Amino acid sequence: MLDNDESLMHKSCQLLKHVDAPLIRFIRGKWGLTQKQIEGETGVKIIFPSAKGDNSIVIEGSSVENVNKASEKITNVLEQAVKSPNLDYSHFISLPLGIHPELVEKLQNFQKSVLNEVNMIPGDMDGSSAMGIDRSIFPKPQTLHLTVLMLKLWNKDRVTTAAKILKEISLKVMDALENRPVSVRLSGLACMKGSPAKAQVVYAPIEEVGGDERLLRACQVIIDAYVEAGLVLQKDARQSLKLHATLMNVRHRKRNMRTERVDSFDARGIFKKYGKEDWGEYVIPEAHLSERFLYDESGYYHCCCSIPFPVASKFSGF
Repeated sequence: MLDNDESLMHKSCQLLKHVDAPLIRFIRGKWGLTQKQIEGETGVKIIFPSAKGDNSIVIEGSSVENVNKASEKITNVLEQAVKSPNLDYSHFISLPLGIHPELVEKLQNFQKSVLNEVNMIPGDMDGSSAMGIDRSIFPKPQTLHLTVLMLKLWNKDRVTTAAKILKEISLKVMDALENRPVSVRLSGLACMKGSPAKAQVVYAPIEEVGGDERLLRACQVIIDAYVEAGLVLQKDARQSLKLHATLMNVRHRKRNMRTERVDSFDARGIFKKYGKEDWGEYVIPEAHLSERFLYDESGYYHCCCSIPFPVASKFSGF
């Protein structure tokens, strides 16, 4: 349910309504159409916050009845918004890989090599090459990770709940991992969408070292906990887990360079050179509740909460 903090000021027929910041744009709607429709149907004026961090809108009308009617319509809009695919994912459960310096160095060299070859081919004024490759489609190596689950946490309460859930299942995750360290091997390249000639996402497939699927079982424990808590959309809960390390993605392309012509890129040369690349083996040290678009000093995504994975004992032989 939405957390609406409403206070009605009867003298001026105004309603102060709390709306979480990520949801405010849904009240406006595309080209302001939703706002205009609500205002037209109820005879009110919707005033949006002018200061960043202010999560209250003002509904101003000629009567209490009109203001309350508009408030109900806005509540309906928000209830649909939180289920909408148009609401961006704000957080995700990640398994960090960009924390390994040797892997970061390999990825930096990979990016430099690809871009150097691309720069030898005449491109356009916008910086894109004839192959559709530019620097912006490469994620920063320090952010490399495996995604366990995407989440839509549009307010602090949901973030707090998500962090609490991760902490509470720490022992169950350890049990799934049989209290032994887990490592993955990154090898070769593959396309998530399209073909090498018209690639959209190029990633390094991962394989759990040992092949006993302890990591997958641990990930399923995490997923099940969030589904049970109601923090996962049904469509996301139905998706099968495919752990992979994204190396190139057109969704990262700068907005001013997004056209129909560059919604993919030619990766055939990249596959020829790196298709069988051994990226190495790496220990997964922990699982994070990560926040998108926000980064810590290390360069990795901001960590809202984390749980440790088993570490090697000097007596264990690992």
